[in-house]
Amino acid sequence: MKKIATLVAVALLNLGTATAQELSNFNFGGRGQQTKSPELNGEKVTFRLNANYATVVNLAGSWMPDQQHYGGGIPMKKGKDGVWELTIDTPTPEIYTYNFVVDGVTVNDPQNFMVQRDGTRYLNMLMVPGERTENYFEANQRGTVSYKWYDSKILGMNRRVTVYTPYGYEKNKGQKYPVLYLLHGMGGDEEAWTSMGRAAQILDNLIEKGLAKPMIVVMPNGNPNEQAAQTLGLPKSKTNYGDPLQADAYVKSLCEEIVPFIEKEFRVIAKPEARAISGLSMGGGHTFTATNLYPKMFDYICPQSAAGGSTLEQVKALKAAGVKLYFLACGTTDFLYDNSKKMDALLTEAGLEHTFFQSDGGHVWANWRLYLNTLAPKLFK
Repeated sequence: MKKIATLVAVALLNLGTATAQELSNFNFGGRGQQTKSPELNGEKVTFRLNANYATVVNLAGSWMPDQQHYGGGIPMKKGKDGVWELTIDTPTPEIYTYNFVVDGVTVNDPQNFMVQRDGTRYLNMLMVPGERTENYFEANQRGTVSYKWYDSKILGMNRRVTVYTPYGYEKNKGQKYPVLYLLHGMGGDEEAWTSMGRAAQILDNLIEKGLAKPMIVVMPNGNPNEQAAQTLGLPKSKTNYGDPLQADAYVKSLCEEIVPFIEKEFRVIAKPEARAISGLSMGGGHTFTATNLYPKMFDYICPQSAAGGSTLEQVKALKAAGVKLYFLACGTTDFLYDNSKKMDALLTEAGLEHTFFQSDGGHVWANWRLYLNTLAPKLFK
């Protein structure tokens, strides 16, 4: 027995040594010095990649103004021990994505654990601190992000929804909360707003600072043929949702199935004055459709860079229903900006008091994070 115990101890020691060696190889490249990337140092940021085998390495980042240039990137210089390096001026405060292009092949930065998922792509993040991004970092009091599955008779499948509950939800058993239904755009899924949108961090910070009311945020999967994010590998429905007869199936599921499901499973205030809906791009179109079809369901309506729209009669129905906030947002160089301007004019014609929040930039997450950060303090007041 003593011999067996000794063998086990030796095996565990060897396993620990092997694991430590793997980490050493990863972190230090086997050279005894750490390759740090990215390294923010005030007005400069340095990127490094240990790739002694490579002949050409470029850096490609979303802060680059020329998107074609973004695809090719900026050349990096090979230094000692095969470490490629590039130092650039630090971009303005925002969350950016970047990658290396190694001999024509796009690769992520192995030293950067900060990533976001865009569909089936995982992208490194460069988070530049500043006033614009102060609510994008972790707060001291953090809520909970969880996943719930609900049965959809309308879509004919079991589907997943992401739910954010604010700090204190688990302890404050007697408290009920308002709900924001937050919808993603084309190519996204139920994790888009937590991964790329930093929704949990934004709400955590705003609530902790007393700038926003504690609320639940529900983030469904807006692709009616999907059970959940593609990364789960679940089969998709073969239903043709391009068929006009199926065009509003997802929105009907949202309003007739998801809303009742959330109001049954969570401690919420099940009244229009405690419901908000907001979505970006395709999700903005879903926001329009949901409020057109169900004008008395949501008192807070916030389309962002939205496709689609409403008719004059539909806007008048919202006004008659007593909508408390209509927050329309779009970037001035967004390809849907003209659509938002037309919606602004229609809301004005109908006499529905609203806010048209315009920002620089186009159809990008930098704007949608800004919109959530701006509109959340206006909800449920």
